[in-house]
Amino acid sequence: MEKVKTHYKADPGLLGRPVILENGKAVIELTATREMVVDDRGLVHGGFTFGLADHAAMLAVNDPYVVLGSADVKFTAPVKVGDIMVATGLVKSVKGKRCDVSVEVSVDDRVVLRGYMACYVLERHVLDA
Repeated sequence: MEKVKTHYKADPGLLGRPVILENGKAVIELTATREMVVDDRGLVHGGFTFGLADHAAMLAVNDPYVVLGSADVKFTAPVKVGDIMVATGLVKSVKGKRCDVSVEVSVDDRVVLRGYMACYVLERHVLDA
């Protein structure tokens, strides 16, 4: 597994734990906890699913200065407390500073989010701009 070069201080309990990290590919997993629940039935807020997909995209690019520019995703199924979400990010193309990354989040064999994210590799840290 490659070394994590970006978002290395991300809390694995909030954004996922890397399982596979290869050139242009990241697979990370996150267990949905009760702190993520929004109702009495155990529904998990979609922001956690999106955050996991975003983190997978960042790790697929794996550059210290990568940022998310835009996202086009679709939520396809709900997530409930206790579910183990597995996110995959795959770099599909690189054009200059822009990296297009496909993302998919699944629970077991059920896809819960699918889409693309446009990531940009900056020349320096985004807070230094």
